[in-house]
Amino acid sequence: MKLPVSALSGGNQQKAALARWLLRDSRLLILDEPTRGVDIGAKREIYELIDRLARAGKAILVISSDLPEAIGISDRVLVMRGGRIVHQLPSCSATEEEVMLHATGTFTSQSGECHGQQ
Repeated sequence: MKLPVSALSGGNQQKAALARWLLRDSRLLILDEPTRGVDIGAKREIYELIDRLARAGKAILVISSDLPEAIGISDRVLVMRGGRIVHQLPSCSATEEEVMLHATGTFTSQSGECHGQQ
């Protein structure tokens, strides 16, 4: 039985969209809010897929307003304010508080580097 993608659950719609892009064998994937509106199980599958793709050499840009997600699946976090990148943090040392302070313009010192992690 064939179903239109619109008849699938939110998580399966997201996975179908990812599958379509993967068929193109792109070197760069730009994922805007990849887990918005999906259940925990689908989120885990999407995170695992993102990790596998990154390990296979794909470049992945994830745009997310979910700070734990952005920090948890990234190598580095670029913080934007007013449509511009205002700071870059290695995810191994980034905190939600620090990201928000940079995003609101209330934090000005430079963050440290992570040693021994990538």
